[in-house]
Amino acid sequence: MKMFYWIIAAIALFLVAMLVYMCGAFLFGKKGYTQQQIDTLAIVAHRGDDGVAPENTLAGIAECLQMGVDMIEIDVRLTKDGEIVVCHDSHVNRTTNGKGAIADMTLEQLREYRIVDKTGNVTDAVIPTLGEVFELVDGRCRLLVDVKRTADAERMAKALINEVALYQVAQWVVAQSSDDAVLEHLHRLGHPFPLEKIFVFKVPFLPVAYDGKFVGYGYAKYDYISSFNFYYRMLPVALVEEIRAQGKKVKVWTLDAPADAPSLPVDGVITDSPALWKKKE
Repeated sequence: MKMFYWIIAAIALFLVAMLVYMCGAFLFGKKGYTQQQIDTLAIVAHRGDDGVAPENTLAGIAECLQMGVDMIEIDVRLTKDGEIVVCHDSHVNRTTNGKGAIADMTLEQLREYRIVDKTGNVTDAVIPTLGEVFELVDGRCRLLVDVKRTADAERMAKALINEVALYQVAQWVVAQSSDDAVLEHLHRLGHPFPLEKIFVFKVPFLPVAYDGKFVGYGYAKYDYISSFNFYYRMLPVALVEEIRAQGKKVKVWTLDAPADAPSLPVDGVITDSPALWKKKE
């Protein structure tokens, strides 16, 4: 019986040590970025500027363009009839006055609903298409297209490549995903734009990471990936340095005020408060 308790204690100690290793920079590390440090970072507006407009809307994206962010992040999904639309959730229930799964609706059906703001008020805006976002951004900053996890990764990859080719925007578009299948299909199909991989955390001392599910982690596996994008609370400095030594960039998500953020030696920050990062002191 004593052996059982020793085993439980050892497992608990290992888990605590692992948590401290992963979260050490957030819990105990230096916080805050100077303006000089911020000037070296790519400032990425998460889901457009949803502080002034509903998330993933043309109005929010327009605000980001006026602000002068380096990159705007949006989320995309595929409709029943193969159109790429800009929405974070798989269903429209939270962000519109409608209900249902995007994958089960055509674009025409989706356009019947109106986007609601954070207070629940129905606006005049509809869920935009990726093409509409391309036309609005028009190369004024880079666009980070977050391809959400999907059961039809190959169809999505083909649609995205075709859309980028149609609008001739490959020079300023970047695609990221937590879905390995999406990234692998984009790579196989000859993606004309950079690819970035989203992680929540990497398990210390093991070639395993979590991106919504546990997956194998290795630099040979992700040799075609240009940036590893981690959740900021669970990213040790040692891992940042290891990734950058492999010739990869590192972004962190989703930060708020620069003064409260862990001071990590990364290349970019994905933030819900882009105005705080672009403000000159």
